[in-house]
Amino acid sequence: MHIDIPEGQEPIGYVWGDMVPGIGMAAANFSLSVYAHTTLGLREFEAARLRVAQINGCMFCLDWRTERDGVKVEEEFADAVTAWRTTDAFDERTRLAAEYAERYALDHHGLDEEFWGRMTACYSQREIVELSMSIGSWLAFGRLNHVLGLDSVCVLPTH
Repeated sequence: MHIDIPEGQEPIGYVWGDMVPGIGMAAANFSLSVYAHTTLGLREFEAARLRVAQINGCMFCLDWRTERDGVKVEEEFADAVTAWRTTDAFDERTRLAAEYAERYALDHHGLDEEFWGRMTACYSQREIVELSMSIGSWLAFGRLNHVLGLDSVCVLPTH
């Protein structure tokens, strides 16, 4: 870890809440809002989220699975996200969500008219904005946690 955490403090809570409360709490609220207010289907949401986690390398994000009404994606889902181009486990919206997340994170200048034609054929403008904001949140905060080494010391509550 690259940030000193006082004895007995939970690393993410300390860094995000105590070190920079004016920024960290706003960031935390944005991050939580992505989960609380999404209208996207669970598989689309998780395909994009996991693809960003794979790119960022955030261990916490890779281990996390979003749950809705007691339902999570299947165990093999992360492998399907890695193989989003060829997997038969995805419908077109889920595949596009993984593709968009990857291109947003790695080649946002390469999002061409061909891509946008496919995207607007499957997603409403509102859904595209929501997915874009979600991907931006995961990209920024997953990278922050990984770069500072927070992801290596934080574990999911179920562990």
